[in-house]
Amino acid sequence: MNPLFRSTAFALIAYAAPLAAQDVTLKVHHFMSETSVLHAEVLIPFEEAIEAASGGRIEIELYASMSLGGRPGDLYDQAADGAADIILTLPGYTAGRFNRTEVFELPFLMSDTIAGSKAFYELVATDLQNGEYDETHILSAWLHSPGQIHAEDPVATLEDLSGREMRGPTRVVTDLLGELGATPVGMPLPLIPENLSKGVISGAALPWEITPSIRMAELVSNHTQFGDGNVFYTATFVLAMSLDVYYDLPDDLRAILDDATGKAMAELAGTVMVSADEAGRAVASENNIITLDATETARWIKASAPVYDRWIERANGEGFDGIAAITQARDLIAANQ
Repeated sequence: MNPLFRSTAFALIAYAAPLAAQDVTLKVHHFMSETSVLHAEVLIPFEEAIEAASGGRIEIELYASMSLGGRPGDLYDQAADGAADIILTLPGYTAGRFNRTEVFELPFLMSDTIAGSKAFYELVATDLQNGEYDETHILSAWLHSPGQIHAEDPVATLEDLSGREMRGPTRVVTDLLGELGATPVGMPLPLIPENLSKGVISGAALPWEITPSIRMAELVSNHTQFGDGNVFYTATFVLAMSLDVYYDLPDDLRAILDDATGKAMAELAGTVMVSADEAGRAVASENNIITLDATETARWIKASAPVYDRWIERANGEGFDGIAAITQARDLIAANQ
């Protein structure tokens, strides 16, 4: 068990009560495989901590790989509609729905996944819970580790992206890939292997940590990463719960759930994902790993500027100040470093 979750679990034992008649089973549904880092090192310890702290009054059942049905883009609505008790998803899988959330996906915005994860959770808890996420209760929220480029052919310069069919996870990232010269293809994680094999895409934007779970190093031979703390992009995660199920819990059980999630879980998830990056790189160590130097990275940063312009314009059209949102995100990240 991860040390952060182990200490949380021990702290939560104080809430444990004798087995009561009002037992609860919570089904947690997500799109990743059971071998993914978030399932193995965040959700399983979460399950163990909750069950221990509640004295068995809460049972957590984990359902990976969309095993309860639907597509990854359906997950948020499954929590909103009560089809699932808790879901883990990328809000960006539903383009145009979570517009303020997208600020954390802008290119080269952050340099620290853990600080960024805590900052994103703060934004959700203080500003977005009663706005974009008012159909569910957000238990926690975080960012994945820095996104990299994984491709059949080497990407060593900006020009190497030209015309390549590249997978992006969200609207902001596909906009970024298109701005940099690629042909962007929006696609959830589970569809990447099949579409690489069929030649629908020639590469994908992904963090290192998730690559082993889809055998990315076997599907492509080239990987491009950014040095000196530059983060090409990231994507946001939310752990969302049915409002009815959350508020129907007895107060003591709801307190256990709250204490095991929130900002502490955001920090844990960010830490786990950063730690897993090294393992992802190690799996691909026999492939060609390219690290862009400062001069080349500066070209990518400059070329990505129109993505900001379009996002700010879109934000203003949605009724909020895009520039202010970017400033707020940067301030939250700085405050959590």
